[in-house]
Amino acid sequence: MSDWLVLALAMAAACAVVLIVTLVRHRSAPEDEDPSETPDVIEYITMMIGVVYAIVLGLAIAGVWEARSGAQDHVQAEAQALHEVSERVRVYPPDVRDRIRDDVNTYVSHVVTTEWKTMADDGHVTATGGRLFDRIRQDVTDYQPKSDFEAQAYQPLVDQVTAADAARNARADSTGATMPGVVWFGLITGAVVTVGMIFALQIRRTTRELILAGLFSALIAFLLFLIWDFDAPYSRGITASAEPFTALFPHLHG
Repeated sequence: MSDWLVLALAMAAACAVVLIVTLVRHRSAPEDEDPSETPDVIEYITMMIGVVYAIVLGLAIAGVWEARSGAQDHVQAEAQALHEVSERVRVYPPDVRDRIRDDVNTYVSHVVTTEWKTMADDGHVTATGGRLFDRIRQDVTDYQPKSDFEAQAYQPLVDQVTAADAARNARADSTGATMPGVVWFGLITGAVVTVGMIFALQIRRTTRELILAGLFSALIAFLLFLIWDFDAPYSRGITASAEPFTALFPHLHG
């Protein structure tokens, strides 16, 4: 089931629940009930609940979006560092240069074709990717420069490998969901309370009020879906992509 279908069903279900409850409540209400006599305190409480919940939703959306942006930054940093390694080894002897470049290409191909799918499906990086990266580190750090020119290039290469390793570890830490379960409990409970306060206002069965109530509940459903969609940066909806790898190593995916 696609994410867009899930969103459509969630919004339709939210609207249907509000409309059904409103109609049932209207039929079971006493004949002498006057909806215009809603106490002012209920209107005030409803307004405050809406404001507080809007703030909570805004913070949640900002949090998951920041996590998603951070995940993409990790990918960019890792790809850039590996690209620098591949380019800077040109000062090394041909056999060493080609071996390092081949190992970098092998690692990048594994990340894009295999590890990315594992992150999306299982929420973790692969052990094979770790071994391939260790091979790159060994290639770079174990080499003994034969000239001053090679010695000047050695430390920057080691620094780039360190930067790529840090970015890979950060990417591995970002594969799972970012929102704790207790936060989801608060978001869902808040949605139920916020939508439920509509009925405390004793809305009538007029077309205008029913449409507004339905649209409000659909908006809440959409915002919760948006948070859920961004909650796993590599596996749902608008995910962090492997585009930095494919852009910097186009010869591997031409």
